[in-house]
Amino acid sequence: MAVSLNRPNGTLAFIYWIWDGLDRTIFTAIKFSFPARFVSPFGFLGMLTFITFIILGVSGALLMFYYEPILDRAWDSVEFINNEVPFGFHIRNIHYHGSNAMVMLALLHMYYQYFSGRYKIRNEILWVTGVILGTVTILEAFTGYDIIFSERAELAISIAASLTNAIPIAGPTIRDAAFGSGFSDFVLRFYTQHVFVLPIVMLGLMAVHFPRFLVFDVPMVMAVAGAILITGGVFPVDLGFKFQPTVPPGITVPEWYLTGLYAFLRTQYDKFVTGVLWPGIFIAAIMLVPFLDRYKKFSWKDRPWVTAFGIVGLAQILVTTYWGFYIPIDSTLPLVERLVIDPINLYVVMILLIPLGIGFSYMMIYLAKEAERKAKLAKDKGPKKVAQIEFSEKWINWIIIALIAFQVFLNLAAYNAALSGMNNMSLFFAGLILIVFAGLFHVYRYAMGQAKTTPPPPGAKLRVTKSMVGTRKELSDDGDTSTGAGAANVEAQEELLGKIEEKIKTTENPDGTLAPETPEIKANNADLDLKKDTDIGMSDLKKP
Repeated sequence: MAVSLNRPNGTLAFIYWIWDGLDRTIFTAIKFSFPARFVSPFGFLGMLTFITFIILGVSGALLMFYYEPILDRAWDSVEFINNEVPFGFHIRNIHYHGSNAMVMLALLHMYYQYFSGRYKIRNEILWVTGVILGTVTILEAFTGYDIIFSERAELAISIAASLTNAIPIAGPTIRDAAFGSGFSDFVLRFYTQHVFVLPIVMLGLMAVHFPRFLVFDVPMVMAVAGAILITGGVFPVDLGFKFQPTVPPGITVPEWYLTGLYAFLRTQYDKFVTGVLWPGIFIAAIMLVPFLDRYKKFSWKDRPWVTAFGIVGLAQILVTTYWGFYIPIDSTLPLVERLVIDPINLYVVMILLIPLGIGFSYMMIYLAKEAERKAKLAKDKGPKKVAQIEFSEKWINWIIIALIAFQVFLNLAAYNAALSGMNNMSLFFAGLILIVFAGLFHVYRYAMGQAKTTPPPPGAKLRVTKSMVGTRKELSDDGDTSTGAGAANVEAQEELLGKIEEKIKTTENPDGTLAPETPEIKANNADLDLKKDTDIGMSDLKKP
């Protein structure tokens, strides 16, 4: 009976059994790629957004153990989580800053796909579902900070209720379904939407939106998670003031991803036009871009009008976001004067941004093409090789040792900060731990890549030495031998070179027989199954 020496045992056999069992599921239709070197994160911002969604799901589930979705207990339960529950401060800050990170990554992902023209590769369905998914992501974040029921949340709730009610025909029905009959059951309605309804919608859209090939870069995932923790340590989220109907609320603004809309609402113009119609037109226009873009090329430099539309939209978003945040600090001014924005000023600026954005786009396209032309000329005339920083094996080992030592120090610092009750410092150090781990993993990956480099052929060094000897001999023969001293010099050099050649021959083949020339080893003939994608340096996770 034949026995296979390669038969997996123990844990490996169990992993293979699970992988074979997943063969019938949709999971194996997705191919995961793990980069073998550093690649730009702009190419997999969608995966990073999904990672933040997972972080939000885990941290949100932990918060659900202590949160009470009751009108007069919501804020008190969040205060209890923040101040009394072990590591509650950390979990709440991770959840809050993770939601902001998810919105930011989703917007970056959408605009990168827009300017790079990725939607033109038969990705219209992915683009449309992505725009819808981004809108639902903002709604998910909006419902999350509303269920605290602070003064800031009350402002957002009142604005959302009035906007919903302003929708013709279906507005009152939508308001009753989303907000309930009043404040008594509002918190429970929003809590249900936040933890169940909207996440289910997002998962359904992700199932359609995700492509078959996904990039999972461990260092970048750790870096994003570490950045969320560091932000929570440096900028811990404030509880705000508990909303009390008998106390006049202070002046506040909504979250940054809603302040652009808030700026339009502060003009006191029609609520349906400013709060529903304008955002709806903007979202619909972005959604229709793949069907209106008729340019044949992908680069933003070759699609001037599409680029101009994107630049104008970004400029308007940035201006209205700042305008929504800005409130005069002079408390002697009347409240109306501090809050209301002159609609003429706002809309004039929005109109002026259109020609300015188009002009700026064409100027950037001209400068980019001119820079490309000069770079091409310099490349044709200058050196072909690009300078690279390469570390020797010794330096790589020292860097890994230093990172491990720094990792140990950070763990001790985070532990001491947690024992001392310095929650923000312990969260900051925990973020640094993830960042250092990302750097350590990247250095290790670089070292593995260096180890897989094909070594030079064994006889290459000796052949180079022989060629150098031959060249020297030719130069000596061409020298001035007319004088006696010159002739003696030449004879002495020839005798020395002959001894060197004899030593080389003896070293190559001690018997004195003629040794064959060492064949050159090529990467294609060597038995090196690197399984690397030569374009992007990534390998697919394949079934054993």
